[in-house]
Amino acid sequence: MGTRTLRGAVTLAGAALVTIGCGGDASAADVPASVPASVPRAGTVQPVAAPKKDVADPVRLSIPAIGVSTKVIALPLDRNGRLVAPRQFDRVGWNKAGPEPGEKGVSVIAGHVDSKTGPAVFYRLRQLTKGDRIHVHREDGTKATFTVQRVARYPKNRIPDSVVYHAGSGTHLRLITCGGTFDRSRGSYRDNIVVFAR
Repeated sequence: MGTRTLRGAVTLAGAALVTIGCGGDASAADVPASVPASVPRAGTVQPVAAPKKDVADPVRLSIPAIGVSTKVIALPLDRNGRLVAPRQFDRVGWNKAGPEPGEKGVSVIAGHVDSKTGPAVFYRLRQLTKGDRIHVHREDGTKATFTVQRVARYPKNRIPDSVVYHAGSGTHLRLITCGGTFDRSRGSYRDNIVVFAR
């Protein structure tokens, strides 16, 4: 749990989101610029002073309503300030440049919806409803529990950044994956499913 030098100062590039190989594999060929499906196609990351961490890093995510219990891995940023996609379809990734789940601000956890061989970890994400609970287990043995407020679907080229990634005060969580119809010419889904929780 070392101190980070970059903290959540990602400048979004025109609200475009790209897939993490939803319906394919997680190789670089299927992941444009190594950006995960549900994470903003980031522009630059501004270096900022790293405040003292309020909570420990996440290590496990459980969502009883849809039968999810999986390991959380930290997603690093590449040299272009974009999140590197997780390689495994049964894992989710947390944007470690942003707040830990349970800290003030908006934490983002991304996962695949499917793969070439079948459903992936966030396949049933769209089935969540208001009031469902999301549990984030942390490496110090503590747990943050979030309550789903709503589930939305947005075209990847029209993501409302101010709604999805900025939430005012408090602690918020966004779970994001692919959704909508599959664009075979691009090898990715056209939309993103976003779960809003706090």
